[in-house]
Amino acid sequence: MGHVRYRHRGWNGGNAHPVADTRRALSQLYEVAGPVPVVLVGHSMGARAALRVAGDPQVRGVVALAPWCPPHERASHLGGRTVIALHDEADRITRAGDTWACLSRAQAAGAQVYGLRMPHGGHTMIRHARQWQRVATEATTALLGLTPLPAPLGEAGTWCGQPAPWIP
Repeated sequence: MGHVRYRHRGWNGGNAHPVADTRRALSQLYEVAGPVPVVLVGHSMGARAALRVAGDPQVRGVVALAPWCPPHERASHLGGRTVIALHDEADRITRAGDTWACLSRAQAAGAQVYGLRMPHGGHTMIRHARQWQRVATEATTALLGLTPLPAPLGEAGTWCGQPAPWIP
């Protein structure tokens, strides 16, 4: 258990194959471990799939890395969850502005949201990969109640010299 293996390539329009694959992975997890708290971590299309299935009763939250958040994507099912999104505004594949708008919709639905403007990394997150990995790991363990939120999330103010959009 650990990584979702997609059976189909791409989102495939209304089929949204990654969503079915993510639900299948959750089902397999519950068969093995029973009802355990879950935090979904995904990048790009994987983050979109994670956000789509976050209404599952065992899911506490989502850590979305450079997520693909189309403007029409609903967020009403995210109420009661925590959504943490990391995005570099220089990303040329997915739009950080769409991510911040998705967080706004999720917040309106009752989710606790945090958005971090990452200073580097683009879409691939290769530049400063350790920073992305550290924040994602710390965010995940915090959502599981094992550690406090990472400093950039737990402090009001700025992250890497820029205002953070959703730090409470």
